Amino acid sequence: MGEEPGAPGTQERRAELAARLAAVRERLAAACAAAGRDPDQVDLMAVTKTVPAADVATLLDLGLTLFGENRVQEAGAKVAEVARLHPDAGRARWHFIGGLQRNKARAVVGWAHRVESVDSVRLADALDAATARACADGRRSGPLPVLLQYSVDGDPTRGGVPADGLLALADHVAGLPGLRLEGLMAVAPLNSDPDAAFADVESAAQRLRSAHPSATVLSAGMSGDLEVAVRHASGVVRVGTALVGYRPLASL
Repeated sequence: MGEEPGAPGTQERRAELAARLAAVRERLAAACAAAGRDPDQVDLMAVTKTVPAADVATLLDLGLTLFGENRVQEAGAKVAEVARLHPDAGRARWHFIGGLQRNKARAVVGWAHRVESVDSVRLADALDAATARACADGRRSGPLPVLLQYSVDGDPTRGGVPADGLLALADHVAGLPGLRLEGLMAVAPLNSDPDAAFADVESAAQRLRSAHPSATVLSAGMSGDLEVAVRHASGVVRVGTALVGYRPLASL
């Protein structure tokens, strides 16, 4: 029996993903043009939580290499499945972008090329220790790149370090041998003014970069607000729905 039309891996699904990717790239190019920025300065991340591994393999075929996951168990299985499905899976870069419990640190460092959601000293310490163990047993070959998750509104229920704790956390992370501080990640709060939110994020990123000049990455902006984020210096936009649609998890 053949695959159902539109199922992951079919020509229909490939055509859908190709069209969505082209449309997102057009939006991103237009946003960069409007902001006077080079499109090469902004990376496009596909947020692939609940997206089947077959779709990730298709996106790799279409030239996308950056993928964001926020569920530890699902992501680890998906990374392994993509490696099985795609002969060039080594091109994929996997970033963890969700809230992370300290007891999941060991699992994440085995596959993540970057963790974008470090928001506390305790989590940073757990990742540092897990990275040391992973390097010792051959699961990693060097430090784990990380971004600090910044909280625009300071609401502790949504994760992120508030403005008054940002530089202290940055100093701590920069002193850990297993981590490499690369910059800042942020999400605009729901129902907020995105222009004001991303202006605040841009200012926080500048403060971080002043204190730690190598922390140059700013990851901000999603399907609904990427244009505003690009205007405020984002270098990574994380796009889920606009790129992959609503895809309930099928098997992993």
